[in-house]
Amino acid sequence: MDIEFVRSRFIKHFDGTTGSIYASPGRINLIGEHTDYNGGFVFPGAVDKGMMMEIKPNGTKTVKAYSIDLKDYVEFGLNEEDAPRASWARYIFGVCREMIKRGVEVQGFNTAFAGDVPLGAGMSSSAALESVYAFALNDLFADNRIDKFELAKVGQATEHNYIGVNCGIMDQFASVFGKAGNLIRLDCRSLEYRYYPFNPQGYKLVLVDSVVKHELASSAYNKRRQSCENVVAAIQKNHPHVEFLRDADMDMLQEVKGKVSDEDYMRAEYVIEEIHRVLDVCDALEIGDYDIVGQKMYETHHGMSKLYEVSCPELDFLNDIAKHNEVTGSRVMGGGFGGCTLNLVKSNLYQGFIDEVKESYRAKFGLTPKIYDVVIGDGSRLIERG
Repeated sequence: MDIEFVRSRFIKHFDGTTGSIYASPGRINLIGEHTDYNGGFVFPGAVDKGMMMEIKPNGTKTVKAYSIDLKDYVEFGLNEEDAPRASWARYIFGVCREMIKRGVEVQGFNTAFAGDVPLGAGMSSSAALESVYAFALNDLFADNRIDKFELAKVGQATEHNYIGVNCGIMDQFASVFGKAGNLIRLDCRSLEYRYYPFNPQGYKLVLVDSVVKHELASSAYNKRRQSCENVVAAIQKNHPHVEFLRDADMDMLQEVKGKVSDEDYMRAEYVIEEIHRVLDVCDALEIGDYDIVGQKMYETHHGMSKLYEVSCPELDFLNDIAKHNEVTGSRVMGGGFGGCTLNLVKSNLYQGFIDEVKESYRAKFGLTPKIYDVVIGDGSRLIERG
């Protein structure tokens, strides 16, 4: 993201003076899908694309915000009844309100922001937007700074209370806590976390965007979550300590095979195996074994496609092309039903893989996939003090 570009728009739309510039990244998740609401582990990393904004207190009780990408300007107050109608502005308003609830005396400010996170690619542009404003308001207005965990929760609460999305904590956590050259294993139950070095020499990490989104996602998500809860309830009769599928193992699942539906059994089988795959990948990274990392990514794709059934023909096709091109690892990333595959590719095979993906996918589906190279970057930060 170009600092001068953001600054030029800020100067143009406000009083000709400059403020402070902040940035927050989007994220990828190497492995650990649908594990968050089952008390398991996720393994995200911040990327080198995200949101950048300039901000300057304006001495009033009014926020004056300009979206550079949408060429849209909105003003709003800081009380609950002042919520703006523009959806993008509700993110900023929500962050202001959540910071005020935590005792931060937010005042009016001028701001302009832009992003280079690809929309719809599952890299969490909304979390990047929430995180950059939470980080900046904490820096500018808090007498007693709130900690990074609370900043991530501010973003999550903004989604819950002002956007209407009942999301987990992973996206905002990765955006705030990201560290260049590292992935983060986050325990979704205890919120304990640990950095793992991720700098695969001789490999590239690349997202292939299928450019499709099937309209099953929200109802299907809720149904799968219910399946997991059904199996936990069945297991609890013999093992009262089991609170989430994270606490269960395959032996416990086997015990209730005749007492839950085949569908619920398959969903739980995927989740229990996926939670273990995250830990296996962490172990593999500690010894630099990227072949095991790749193998586990393929296993995740198979599980999401055949057991959890959240893939789609386009994503399965992209996964098959990856296998055919000897890509080390490939899987659907995100909730499923469209979006991207995440691929770990040896550098010498990269161009051949990309060329075949574009050609074969276009021939099969009449669509041109989008390609995004992934670099693991830093989390929320101050770029330049005004």
